[in-house]
Amino acid sequence: MTINNIHFVGSIGLEDTETVFRTLSEIVGDKAARYPDGETGKRHYWVQWQGEVFQNHPAFEYETEREKLTDTANQTKLHKLKEPDMAAQLIFESIGYAEEAINSYAVFARLKKEGVIPQQTRFQVSIPTPIAVILAFVVPEHRSLVEPAYTQAIEKELQTILENIPHHELAIQWDIAYEIVAYEGNFPLPYTDTFDGSIERVSNLLDQVPDDVQAGTHLCYGDPGHKHIIEPDDLGNCVKFANALQENSERHISYFHMPVLRARNDKEYFQPLEDLNINDAELVLGLIHYTDGVAGTQERIQAANKVIPDYSIATECGFGRREPETILDLLKIHQEVSD
Repeated sequence: MTINNIHFVGSIGLEDTETVFRTLSEIVGDKAARYPDGETGKRHYWVQWQGEVFQNHPAFEYETEREKLTDTANQTKLHKLKEPDMAAQLIFESIGYAEEAINSYAVFARLKKEGVIPQQTRFQVSIPTPIAVILAFVVPEHRSLVEPAYTQAIEKELQTILENIPHHELAIQWDIAYEIVAYEGNFPLPYTDTFDGSIERVSNLLDQVPDDVQAGTHLCYGDPGHKHIIEPDDLGNCVKFANALQENSERHISYFHMPVLRARNDKEYFQPLEDLNINDAELVLGLIHYTDGVAGTQERIQAANKVIPDYSIATECGFGRREPETILDLLKIHQEVSD
């Protein structure tokens, strides 16, 4: 069995970007091939900070509150178009992802120059698929109308990132949550063919990342209030998504991250990995959990080893909303089990 790498999904709830980089360097060092900026500050709750984009946009008005995805999730406000017939003219200006990435890369580059960050480490930018934001902030009847404009905005943010950050130091991660949850049957997307429609959209996003930039995916069942939106029976649908993305994308995909439920230390959960066909892409298993620490993580590793001998490790989701005092211990679990 070989653990190739430590991976971080994105959010790491420390004080600021520099603290995240310095902490990762101190605890995991070169065991992580990519460092995210931790999505600190207003970005700590994944897409929630995008609510202000709709709140401040003159084409939208507040309609209602969205039903909570879990009983512990935050409430979000749904917006509707004031003039749905004008959706074809809808434009989003800067939505913030590029600005945040460029600012964080400046810190990353300085710390690498100072010898704090290992020279081979890439700067990771995690971006949600457009569907995640649209479902969070747009009323159901207007989601298909808003999707083209918001997708174009995300693509523009990506291009700005690519123009301002050296490609050999960059990794782009697409966060895929609602697509796989919807495929499990939890709720509808604003297109009818849930699986093929999702694969087509995500493949297009992957293909917009040049070959000299790493491009990976984070498959996610959500973590609102530290609860999954849905509990999968096994990794079967994650494998199906990964295989389809590998087949449909025109570029080499650098890695696929898949979540592992805390209670699943049985071979059956990992069994679908026998059908995984992702060429030489890195498989990342999100099997580290704070609540049962090193012992529980090692049990899940032992179960995974019965099916697949070669992978990287991570938590199943980001930990930007975790209590700050637990984060150092969680990072130390990464370090210890990677040995």
